Amino acid sequence: MDYLEEKCKQEATNTALEHQFVTPTIPSISKHLAEDDFEDFPCSQLFYEEAKQDSGTATNHNRTNDLCNIEVGDVCTSMVSHKYPKDEKRKSLRDSLKYTLAGNAKAHTPQISRTMQIKETIIMEELDVAQKTVETSSEIDLGPFYGLPSKVADLIEQYKGIKNLYDWQHTCLTLESLRQRKNLIYSLPTSGGKTLVAEIVILQELLCRKRDVLMILPYVAIVQEKVRGLSAFGVELEFLIEEYAGSKGRFPPIKRRTKKSLYIATIEKGHSLVNSLIETERISDLGLVVVDELHMLSEGSRGAVLEMALSKVLYTSETTQIIGMSATLNNVNELQQFLKADYYTDNFRPVELKEYVKLRDSIYEVDNKEENNFTLSRVLNYKYSSNMLRMDPDHIIALVTEVIPNHSCLVFCPTKKNCENVAEMICKYLNKAYLGHREAEKKQLIEDLRNTGNGTICSVLKRTVPFGIAYHHSGLTSDERKLVEEAYSSGVLCLLTCTSTLAAGVNLPARRVILRAPYVAKDFLKRAQYKQMVGRAGRAGIDSAGESILIIQEKDKEMVRELVSKPPENCYSNLMHDCGKGFQSLLLSLIGLKIAKTAEEIYQFACYTLFSVQQKHLSKEKSLWDITKESMEYLTSKGLVYTKHCPETQQLIFEVSRLGQATYKGSIDLSYCDMLYNDLRKGLEGLVLQSYLHLLYHVTPYDMVTQCSPDWMIYFRQFNLLDPVDQKVAGNVGVPESFLARKVSGQSVKKSAEERVVNRLYLSFILHALVKELDIWTVSSKFNMPRGFIQNLLGSSASFCSCVLHFCEVTSQENHF
Repeated sequence: MDYLEEKCKQEATNTALEHQFVTPTIPSISKHLAEDDFEDFPCSQLFYEEAKQDSGTATNHNRTNDLCNIEVGDVCTSMVSHKYPKDEKRKSLRDSLKYTLAGNAKAHTPQISRTMQIKETIIMEELDVAQKTVETSSEIDLGPFYGLPSKVADLIEQYKGIKNLYDWQHTCLTLESLRQRKNLIYSLPTSGGKTLVAEIVILQELLCRKRDVLMILPYVAIVQEKVRGLSAFGVELEFLIEEYAGSKGRFPPIKRRTKKSLYIATIEKGHSLVNSLIETERISDLGLVVVDELHMLSEGSRGAVLEMALSKVLYTSETTQIIGMSATLNNVNELQQFLKADYYTDNFRPVELKEYVKLRDSIYEVDNKEENNFTLSRVLNYKYSSNMLRMDPDHIIALVTEVIPNHSCLVFCPTKKNCENVAEMICKYLNKAYLGHREAEKKQLIEDLRNTGNGTICSVLKRTVPFGIAYHHSGLTSDERKLVEEAYSSGVLCLLTCTSTLAAGVNLPARRVILRAPYVAKDFLKRAQYKQMVGRAGRAGIDSAGESILIIQEKDKEMVRELVSKPPENCYSNLMHDCGKGFQSLLLSLIGLKIAKTAEEIYQFACYTLFSVQQKHLSKEKSLWDITKESMEYLTSKGLVYTKHCPETQQLIFEVSRLGQATYKGSIDLSYCDMLYNDLRKGLEGLVLQSYLHLLYHVTPYDMVTQCSPDWMIYFRQFNLLDPVDQKVAGNVGVPESFLARKVSGQSVKKSAEERVVNRLYLSFILHALVKELDIWTVSSKFNMPRGFIQNLLGSSASFCSCVLHFCEVTSQENHF
C-alpha cells in the first residue's frame, strides 16, 4: 500500500508541476509575483493576458474576443516547453522560475500612451472610492456602475454584447436585501438574464469588499464554460479565477495576500472546498456563495451534498452571504426559511414564448385560460409519401423545415441513440439545397472534428454536418461537444438533436424547440425538466418570439395536460436519500471538522438544514432528534465515530476514527467506504506492481460500475490479450479465467463472481488500454462503448484517484494497512 500511496503522490506531483511550470511574459503578471506565488497563478489567466498583449500589436479585434473561449488545458503544454540555452544544465523548478523572471526583467518595457495612463488612473480611483464606501458602510454606493468602475460596464459590453440591463436586473441589483448583504433567492424564467445579476454581485464582492467568492454550478461543462467566459474579466480587473471541477482544484486553496479568488465549482467540489476552509479556519474569507440552479437541492445524492455545503456555511460563518437562483421554484417559503433569505421574482422574459402541443397532424396552443388547456392552432399540410410517413410518423421533418436553415432548431429526444437516429432520418429526406448553406464553414467543421479524433470522425456526424445538423449528448467527447456548440451558436449548424442534459447545461437557445416525446428515457417528464427544455426557445436580440412544440400520443394526452398547467414540483431535502446516507455523511463530517462534538451540538446543527424545515412532512414517524440519534448509532456501529468522556466539561463527546476521518477527507461515499477499505486491504495481500492494471482497478470509481454492462465476448478477448502477470490480477480481485470462459460460452456458472467486482475490473481494462497510449477512439471501438463514456470514465477515475490518495494518507497514519 505504501507503493500505491507513493504512486498516487507521484502522479499528483507530476500533474501539479505541469500546471505550475509556465512561462510568464507579461509585465502586469510579474508585477504581482512578489505578492502572490507565481507558480500558483491560474494558467487560464496567464494565457489570456499573454495573448491579450500579443493582440495589442495586431489589428484583428476578434482574436481578443475569442481568448476567453480557449480551453485552459490546451495551453499548459505550450507554456511548459520553454527552452534554455544548450550549454546550461537542467534546472530545478525554482531555478527555472528565476531564469524566466530575470529574462522578463531585461525585456523592453512596452510604451503606454498618456491616454491609457489617464484611463487606468480613473479606474483605480473609482475602485478606491467604492472600496472606501464599503469600508464605512454596509451599503454599496451606486457609483459609475452599481458601485463598480465603469470599466466593468465596458467589459460586459465587449465580451457579452450587453449595453443596457433589463429593468428587473436594475431593480434586483438595487434591492435593500443586497444593499444590506442579506441572503437572497431570486427566480425568473429561463433566458431572463439571471446569471448577469449574479456576476455583477460577484464583482462587487471581489473588487469592493475584497473577499473571495464561491460560485456553485451543477455540471463540469458549465463550470468550464464559466471559467472561459470570466477569464477576461479576471485579467482585466485583477482577480483570480480558480476551477474546481473533475480532478481540478486545490484543498485547501492558496491563501492570497492581495488578489482575491473566484472559485467556480461543481456541487461536489464546492462542498469539499467549504470543508477545507472550515478545517483551516478560513471560512470567513468567503464573502459570498452563489448557487445556480438552486432547485438542484431536490436532485438525489447531489442535492444532499449541496444542502450539506450550504448548511455548513450558514452555521459556521455569519458574514458569508448566500445567493441562490433558479427558473423553477415552488415552495419558496421553505427555502427562504432554510437560507434565512429574502425572495425576489419576476415573470420577465426577453423573448415571448409560445408553447404548443402536437397530436397526430394537429397543433394546439397551450392556453391555461381554457378549460382543457389546449386551443387548436393549425393543421400540418406538409406532403408526405407513404415511405416517408412510415419513417417519420411524428412529422418532425415538417416541423424542422419550417425554420431551418435560416433559423435554429433544437429537437429533444428521450435517449442518446434516438438523437443519432433522428438526425440521420432528417438528413435522409432533406432537399440537397441544404448542402449549399455555409458549405465552406461546414467543411471546416468536419475537418476540425476529424482533427480532434486524430484523423477519425463519427460516421453519423460525417453524414449530418453537411446538412447543418448534428447530435449532442454525453456520447461525444468534450472536444466534439465544444466544436458542435460553437458551430451551432455561430449558425453553421442550424439544428441539434439532443438529450435533456443540454437544457440544464450550456446556453444554446433556438427559434423553435421540439420535444420528441414527453419522456426522459422511460420516465415521464417533470415540470421542471419541461420548463427548462421549452425555455431554450427564443434568442434574445435575434428572435421576436420563440416557440416550443411537444409531440404527444393519445395515451399521454391527460398527463401532458397536467404537465403544461401544474406549478413546478416542490423542492425537497434529499439528506434522507438512499436510507439517510446524506444525513449520516453530514454528521460524520461535522464531527471530523470539529464543528460539533456533543449530541446537543450535532442536533443544533441539524436544525440548520433544509431537512429540519421539512422534517414534519418528510418523516412523520420520527422526530429530528430520533433521526440524529439513529444516524450517530449507525456511524458508531460502522467504526467511523466513537465516544469518549471529556474531563473538562464532564460530557460525552464524539470523535471520528481514523477510518471515519479518511472517509470524509477523501470525500468517499458512505456506501463505498467499507468496500474501498476492504479492497485496499485485500490488495496488500498480493498487489501486482509489474504493470498498472492492479493500481488502476483500485482507482476505478464505484459509482460508474452500475453504468457498465460487459460484453462477455469482448471481456474474454481482452483478458486473453493480457500478459500472464495482468491475468493474475483478475484472479486476485475475484474474476478467474474459468468464470469468463463459462460466461462467454453461455454455460451456467457454479461459483459466480461478485457483479460489482466483475464490472469494475472491466472498467479497469478500459483504463489499462488508455494507459497503453491508445486514444479514446481506438479504445471506444475496441470495447464497443461511446467515446464520451470512455472520456467520462477517465475524468471520474482521475478524481477518484485523488480521493483514494487522501483516504490512504489518513488511514496509513495509524498503520491500518
